[in-house]
Amino acid sequence: MSLNAKIVERAALGKLELGTYSDGLGTGLILRVKKRGRKNYAFWSQRVMINGKRKDLGLGSPPIISLAMARQKAIENKRLITAGIDPLASKKAARNSITFKEAVEKYYEIKQKELRNAKSAMNWINSFHTHVLPNFGEINVEDITHRDILRILEPIWETKNASATKLRQRMEAVLSWATVSGFREGDNPARWKGNLAELLPKPSKVAKKEKQPALQQYDVARWWADLAKREGIGIKALQLMMLTGARTSEVLEMTWQELTLPTGDKTDLTDNTPPFTQNTPPLYADTAHSRPCIWIIPAARMGKTGKEHRIPLTSEMRDLLLSLPRGEPHDLVFPAPKGGKLSINTLRATMIRMHEANLARGGHGYIDPNIRNRKAVPHGLRSTFRDWALELGYDREMAEMQLSHSIGSEVERSYRRSDNVERRRAMMEAWGRFLRGEKTDTVVHIGGRR
Repeated sequence: MSLNAKIVERAALGKLELGTYSDGLGTGLILRVKKRGRKNYAFWSQRVMINGKRKDLGLGSPPIISLAMARQKAIENKRLITAGIDPLASKKAARNSITFKEAVEKYYEIKQKELRNAKSAMNWINSFHTHVLPNFGEINVEDITHRDILRILEPIWETKNASATKLRQRMEAVLSWATVSGFREGDNPARWKGNLAELLPKPSKVAKKEKQPALQQYDVARWWADLAKREGIGIKALQLMMLTGARTSEVLEMTWQELTLPTGDKTDLTDNTPPFTQNTPPLYADTAHSRPCIWIIPAARMGKTGKEHRIPLTSEMRDLLLSLPRGEPHDLVFPAPKGGKLSINTLRATMIRMHEANLARGGHGYIDPNIRNRKAVPHGLRSTFRDWALELGYDREMAEMQLSHSIGSEVERSYRRSDNVERRRAMMEAWGRFLRGEKTDTVVHIGGRR
């Protein structure tokens, strides 16, 4: 039975049942109906034999391509095949064709400005150079199928699911651009719903994200005392991480220009003030009361949030920073001994040595019993602070602000002007006392929200 306009109209409205509907006129014209998200999606296909091989030619979708138009296209393709001409090759020749590598480069030129920072942009393009381009970078975009996409994703889907998921989204975006730009037609082979979702396990089932092992509350004071007995630039960086609750990368990439450290004593500034240029704002104020001690991390370094983050510096944090050799404004506060940025592995190695040394002395080390007794790691120190703030009853929003986490809805964040920097300063002073093993009073909220 041949198709009719009523059936095609129902298909275009998403009311036709899933399946394959043949036109039955000998041209190989087929109307296919598949699931896309919650709706049914219809498109034209023509099944033909070219040089002894069966191929399916895409002819567009209703209602843009009507039944009459689809039939006309199918007849024209049949005529070409009868004359010994491959309609698919002819179509490609008539259209500008680009390789997937060229599509990635063109899309990247357009979209790189939308990426948060230079690091995000580098990660974006590097993911293609590492996983995709060596495999099918030279293949034309119209020839890429879901099998090509699977060839990239399957080896890393379960072992590196977070990276694989981002890579799939990026490939889908590139192929979507190629379709809109007229370099390919048909469905997007990197699309998840109704496509790869049927061939790969859900990310939520394979990406079991494990928390970072954290230092336990009862171990904090002895760990802090143990750390204070050690020397080295990595030790100082680890101390500042613990005092501020900042991320590892935020501390290791800190520059002197981001700091305001009033000393309150002019005589201290005579020999220690770095030789800054006249165009550079002064790093140190003349008096302790002119400006508060603060660390301002610029938006370009704030990764996920992409917003400037202010961290109040207590007197203990200030003294730690002032004890370090100071250089030019753009110099790193915690440089590696041989130059460049200090490696996170330096901090990890320090914590491992502390753990092993404690075991050798007959202690139980520094472990997280909630994560299979694994050794505490630098990033887990943020969780240690967050647990402390929760136990003492500090306001959730204030603790989350200190950790630079997004709070509330996008609308709520747009109306919030204060970042509670001075209230957070008092909280961090109490945190410092806790690290030193001093008594910390529980916060009591009267008539307010805990």
